[in-house]
Amino acid sequence: MTFVIKIGGIQRCGNLQNRGISFYHFGDRMNEDLTAEQGEVTALLCQEDALQDGQMREVEVEGQKVLLVRTEARYGAVGSRCTHYNAPLVKGALVGNRVRCPFHGACFNVMTGDIEEFPGLDCLPCYKVKVEDGNVYISFNRKTLKLSRRVKEMSSREPEVNHSTLLIGGGPAALLCAETLRQNSYQGRIVMVTKDALPPFDKPKLSKALNSESSQILLRSEDFFKQYGIEVWTQKEVVSVEPVDKVVRLSDGTVQPYDQLLISTGCRARSLGCPGQHLKGVKLLQTHQDAQDIHNSCQGQRAVIIGASFIGMEVASYLSNKAASVAVVGTTQYPFERSLGPEIGKMAMHMLEENNVKFYMKDRVLEIRGEDGKVKEVVLESGAVLQADVVVAGIGVVPNSDFLMGSQVQMDSRKAVVVDEFMKTNVPDIYGAGDVTSFPLPIRGGQRVQIGHWQMAHSHGRAAALNMLNKPTKMDSVPFFWTVLLGKSIRYAGYGEGYTEIIFKGKVEEGKFLAFYIKEQVVVAAASLMFDPAVSLIAELMSSGQQITKTQAQSEDLSWLKL
Repeated sequence: MTFVIKIGGIQRCGNLQNRGISFYHFGDRMNEDLTAEQGEVTALLCQEDALQDGQMREVEVEGQKVLLVRTEARYGAVGSRCTHYNAPLVKGALVGNRVRCPFHGACFNVMTGDIEEFPGLDCLPCYKVKVEDGNVYISFNRKTLKLSRRVKEMSSREPEVNHSTLLIGGGPAALLCAETLRQNSYQGRIVMVTKDALPPFDKPKLSKALNSESSQILLRSEDFFKQYGIEVWTQKEVVSVEPVDKVVRLSDGTVQPYDQLLISTGCRARSLGCPGQHLKGVKLLQTHQDAQDIHNSCQGQRAVIIGASFIGMEVASYLSNKAASVAVVGTTQYPFERSLGPEIGKMAMHMLEENNVKFYMKDRVLEIRGEDGKVKEVVLESGAVLQADVVVAGIGVVPNSDFLMGSQVQMDSRKAVVVDEFMKTNVPDIYGAGDVTSFPLPIRGGQRVQIGHWQMAHSHGRAAALNMLNKPTKMDSVPFFWTVLLGKSIRYAGYGEGYTEIIFKGKVEEGKFLAFYIKEQVVVAAASLMFDPAVSLIAELMSSGQQITKTQAQSEDLSWLKL
């Protein structure tokens, strides 16, 4: 049954900027006659000319915000909040039929609500929209209106299906692979094997909020995995792969057969490699337990962070108001210098310096000295000696691929697993995904890269699953990442390695800017702070195959960005 809310019962909600066109919202009592809790309700949202092509607005329906979009002469209505971290999508980038989150780059189809780019797992709720007699109507079910996300329909395991897919690793690549298989009616056995004590969790939060409870960072619940027939084996490690027999061997001596295999073991933190690295109090950040240990051991203590890139800087930021003192040691003049450039690095350094973080740049650790087996001080090449109770190393990562030695799976000089654009390795029925892989990047003409972005691992996992199902799908995502310092988030899209020039809009020193990274007269990447949704818009342009020129970046007129 369909109920129609009559226009006479509608209240004005506000005017579209600079237009005299009204939107409407509905109170808790929309119509005294509508007492049924089930069935579809149809409500008037606005006049047909309230939005022009390429515009979107949040509208309120029974106390719930809905994103209303007009694009390509059609109206769509979906949930208003990104399913990743609940960012308001109305502040994002609308290009064609999809909106890209302004915070972390997830994309959703505005006509179906389906998630099309990551990070995140779930789709948006989607509502029926009808245009009639110059008015725009939305149809919804009261029971589902309050839902902020939608899980795609998935199959589960059917015991009679004699086929198994083994996923090595418990990160987003493995999880997306498993879910994509189920979303595409795969009913064979899915087994995910991970060394972690936890099932898939939100790893970027570890360095940004070290005291996060495990229950707060799990990506899916135990019940979810049971419902969809996904086996998750925690605290188990694969020690070898034997492609001829299609089996893997685990550290407990067991053997697990597979029909198709995904290698998505990620990377591990690089050890310091200096005298004293094994003293009590020297920490690496890899697991949830590591994060908890760093948080607990640094309270009111002297912390020294080795490494001034993203992990080191985020940990320093987090500890700035918790440790008695925080020192950061880096090999470059400024943090982030190689990836984001000296100007942004200088700004970030000053931000933390104002919050009692001391920097020792263009320096290196010679040794860590201890007393009674515990850290006491860190000795630098410059001769400086830093008093320390805790040392946290953040000096890069190493691919977790040692177990592949002798497997015939091709690896590069850095021991990253080599895959093609379909996420296939050189061995039949073995795929790779995530940080552990070296893969061709479409926006750089197929240049082979290794990128450790959370978002990219999601995309890899999805592409691998579709290709396992003989649905040829190239990995075509634009790299997107973010870092958070003292509550301020720097966003980044593209691949800037080898850039020769940076063009800035705004003022870096004031903490509001957009940076274009130039190589061979073309914008190859962009970064921003307090300049949303610029980076999301640039990512969408790159995704659509558009080339952004140095001339465009230099122009005072940024109307091409639709800011």
